[in-house]
Amino acid sequence: MVAPDLVSEEDIAKLIISDDLPDEEPTLTSYIEVKVYDEEGHIIQYRRQPMRTPTMWFLALVAIPLIQTFQSSSTYQALSFYVNVFGFPSQQSSYSPSNYCCNGANLVWDFSVLLGSGTQPYSPTLNSLAAPISNGTGAGELSYGSMAVTFSSGSIQVYITVTNYSPTTINVTEIGLMGTIYLQFQNTNNSYQATTNTYLLTYDTFSPAITIPTGAFAQFEIVLAFSG
Repeated sequence: MVAPDLVSEEDIAKLIISDDLPDEEPTLTSYIEVKVYDEEGHIIQYRRQPMRTPTMWFLALVAIPLIQTFQSSSTYQALSFYVNVFGFPSQQSSYSPSNYCCNGANLVWDFSVLLGSGTQPYSPTLNSLAAPISNGTGAGELSYGSMAVTFSSGSIQVYITVTNYSPTTINVTEIGLMGTIYLQFQNTNNSYQATTNTYLLTYDTFSPAITIPTGAFAQFEIVLAFSG
């Protein structure tokens, strides 16, 4: 559990290395916030920076409310956009009842935060970190706590807390938001079935690195705020 902040907002402001969020309010405002705490719960590093590099899978996911997922009310096929980007089948549900209300497919997704110690050039087709940091207590490893996802009006907040039990300082230089998408449908036997795919939705780097000393812990938060 993350301890309460033991410094004032003014003190935090002095620790900020980069906070160049734009003044204007776009349709999507996304940022990454990191707090590193020592063993006693004192905050020793704070970082807040814009999330700059969504992948094509992220853009496809947020496009769903705008362009829907099917061609028309009488054509039970996915838009070619989703077939090409996500690799979805054009028609997933294979059950054919007399009432066509029941043979659609549903999309459900979940999130996870990935941390890494490498860097790589950005590409909209990236689907992994350069050097993911393993979950553990050995050298170069971080102990990952439980994921937390909270929702508010127009925003999603994704949190992960990690602890460095290893004998060396860990430098975190990359972060990604991974999305797990479940495609749910009725098969030919009218039974529930689902396929699972994972996509790297965002990829960002930290320069300088986020340093987590031995015994310290850190909370990484990715915020997606929608407006308009």
